[in-house]
Amino acid sequence: MSASPAHAFARSDRSPVGVWWWTIDRWLLGVVAVLIGLGVLLSFAASPAAAARMNVGDPFHFAVRQCVFAMGAAVILVGVSMLEVKAIRRAAFFIYLAAIAVMIALPFIGHNAKGATRWLELGGFTLQPSEFMKPALIILVAWMFSEGQKGQGVPGVTIAFALYLVSVGLLLIQPDVGQTVLITVAFGAAFWMAGVPLSWVMLLAGAALAMLSSTYFLFGHVASRVNRFLSPDKADTHQVDRAAEAIAAGHVFGRGPGEGVMKRHVPDLHTDFIYSVAAEEYGLVFSLLLISLFAFVVIRGLYKAMKLSDPFEQVAAAGLFVLVGQQAFINVAVNLNLIPTKGMTLPFISYGGSSMLAMGLTLGMALALTRRRPGAYTQGDGLAKGGGFT
Repeated sequence: MSASPAHAFARSDRSPVGVWWWTIDRWLLGVVAVLIGLGVLLSFAASPAAAARMNVGDPFHFAVRQCVFAMGAAVILVGVSMLEVKAIRRAAFFIYLAAIAVMIALPFIGHNAKGATRWLELGGFTLQPSEFMKPALIILVAWMFSEGQKGQGVPGVTIAFALYLVSVGLLLIQPDVGQTVLITVAFGAAFWMAGVPLSWVMLLAGAALAMLSSTYFLFGHVASRVNRFLSPDKADTHQVDRAAEAIAAGHVFGRGPGEGVMKRHVPDLHTDFIYSVAAEEYGLVFSLLLISLFAFVVIRGLYKAMKLSDPFEQVAAAGLFVLVGQQAFINVAVNLNLIPTKGMTLPFISYGGSSMLAMGLTLGMALALTRRRPGAYTQGDGLAKGGGFT
């Protein structure tokens, strides 16, 4: 009889893999592995219909590519989760610089699709640099907040805001309002969790709300989506209507694997609307299970972050888990027609190489920061508190 994974390494094993296995949060690791597996499963459900809609000859074209992306994400997640804290900061610095450099070049060399220039074509693969910028930004912002909190003359808050504003400016040039909302909320969460005065948090919230409201007047596609959401009887709501029909058709237990009918009429069914495919074929029970898995990752991740004693690790880990949870919430909310439509992938579930690999990076960093280390946890500790900001 083969040994179980839990007994594959002795507690005395000091090899890098052995140390990693006994210090990683195996519950979080296991649930993320389940999400990756479910993403592969659902890609086989969505691929034939998506291939037919897009006139792709191989019905499992997207499923095969998703398998490759899933393996890549798993390798990145495990590899990054083995890194020490200093290596995570260093990696975030270089990833951020590289992503920003590509985003600056996008208006000149980027691939335009659906009125936006967000991608760089590399052979048969399209890279979306903003996906990789997001986790790197959260790490760097948390680092700057923690340095500023030490009160040693480092203008941490100023640098953090500069990094955030550069990122937002480049996102709005593309334009990508959804990603802007994502990093703004995650940045605000990190700002609050770093222990800044409440008045600063309220000021940031007011500025973010004003910026978000202004996008309605600055970008026609934002106004169109908001108008369709507020006045569905006066606009074309084909996408959300077909998704709603697919979700309703699944009832409690679904039509069965591969038996979905309404999914064939859902645009972007393999990407932004993969949740509707899951609901039709596997039903309400499966849909709630999927939501519960994301909720578990976020809640347990935030709990682990709150138990950390180092301010940087607390804020960075919590910010990364907020980023994942917020992205999942937006995707599901769009599928359920609770908010205006936005091209936002469901982490690990939706088809997409950049999204899958970047999510592996994001949770790899989060798992690395929440690994057990001597002195890393103090019972009952909250998030960073005390200290002054410069």
